[in-house]
Amino acid sequence: MTSTTVQRGDIIQVGGRACRVSNLFQLPQGSEQLLFESGELLTMHTRTRLVAVRMQRRR
Repeated sequence: MTSTTVQRGDIIQVGGRACRVSNLFQLPQGSEQLLFESGELLTMHTRTRLVAVRMQRRR
């Protein structure tokens, strides 16, 4: 996952904890600031690469 592919609802493991993305904020130069359900923030720069889980939405 990169700053251009992250989406709301993605679950990202940070420091051994699974964190769900509740909102995204676009920053300059292609960076994104992620707001997790816990209230914590994480800034992803254009070179940041993370492993995440994306659940399929039922239709």
